[in-house]
Amino acid sequence: MWRGRFAPTPSGLLHLGNAAAALLAWLQIRSMNGEFVLRIEDIDGPRSKAEFARRIPGDLRWLGLDWEEGPDVGGPSGPYIQSQRLGYYGSVLDALDKLGRTYSCYCSRAELAAIASAPHGLASEGPAYPGICKKASKEELAEKAARKTPSVRFELPAEPLAFVDEAAGLQQVPAGAGGDFIVKRADGILAYQLAVVADDAAMGITHVLRGFDLLDSTPRQIWLYQALGWQAPQFAHVPLLLGPDGSRLSKRHGGITLADMRQRQIRPETVLGLIAHAYGLLDRFEPAAAKELIPLFSLQALPKEAVRLSEEDLAAVAYG
Repeated sequence: MWRGRFAPTPSGLLHLGNAAAALLAWLQIRSMNGEFVLRIEDIDGPRSKAEFARRIPGDLRWLGLDWEEGPDVGGPSGPYIQSQRLGYYGSVLDALDKLGRTYSCYCSRAELAAIASAPHGLASEGPAYPGICKKASKEELAEKAARKTPSVRFELPAEPLAFVDEAAGLQQVPAGAGGDFIVKRADGILAYQLAVVADDAAMGITHVLRGFDLLDSTPRQIWLYQALGWQAPQFAHVPLLLGPDGSRLSKRHGGITLADMRQRQIRPETVLGLIAHAYGLLDRFEPAAAKELIPLFSLQALPKEAVRLSEEDLAAVAYG
């Protein structure tokens, strides 16, 4: 059985960009007669708010999306809220430790940023980790341990990686790209990379469709799958939805949250039609129900570059 998912972080109200990601992931799995899972990724407590998490199922159902498993309907792979799965993540971290793939790291971000010679890490991060604590002596590590609590890093394999992304094509990653990465922060919070792999594996997710901004996280996740002996899902990273000015959608683009649209009584079919037209599933902008779009979905039809909305597009849903 094919299984897909939408896994938002409740750091704000769902907006038009989130709706696009949810719709495309839902259409992919429904076009395959598969099952869809809703999961709330609130593992980063300071960024996540319970009030936003509570709004997510209602906003998605307003669009016409549904799911077989999720925080509101339950299911055999629950719980479907990351903050309720911490014990499970701890067991996965223990498994990596027993495999000899993790080590303690006492380096701060400030210390690493000061190393000008370090190669780049992920686009979303600073320099790649140069392996300071991995190379340190037992005496040096003991001295550091007396002063601070460590984070935990995953040691990358020595081999390069190649994988085919269903939307972005062949990806070739050199050995050591990005450096050994954190799987548990010094403050005790388990890292996104570990949690998302653990969850997708436990929930039997076979297909992950998400935004292009997460493509650079994928090698790290595949390396974790390989280390744990798990089958990685098939990935598809689709172009992001941008405002008329070419920037990522935000408050300055008007009332782009689904809550705003519902309050103004914008029809969900209008929102879906806008997204479907922007991503090449409809020849023109016209209202469409979610189920009507299922037979039209094709990864090959999706654009290869970021999707820039026009002022007229936004006016149909974000203003008025």
